[in-house]
Amino acid sequence: MTHITDYFHEAIEELHHVRWPTRQQAVRLSIIVIIFVACTSIAFGVVDFLLAQLVKIMLSVTY
Repeated sequence: MTHITDYFHEAIEELHHVRWPTRQQAVRLSIIVIIFVACTSIAFGVVDFLLAQLVKIMLSVTY
């Protein structure tokens, strides 16, 4: 049981050493992440659409 309490005590102590971002930094970084996720989602969506169209064309070709 002492190992568990020691673990949590040390974890909390370590969190006091962390340099937390300011509110402005957190907001700015969050916006950057949201923009990056939106851009990559759009890119993957376009690639998925183009590959689906390619497969549709390939399946419609009859020999």
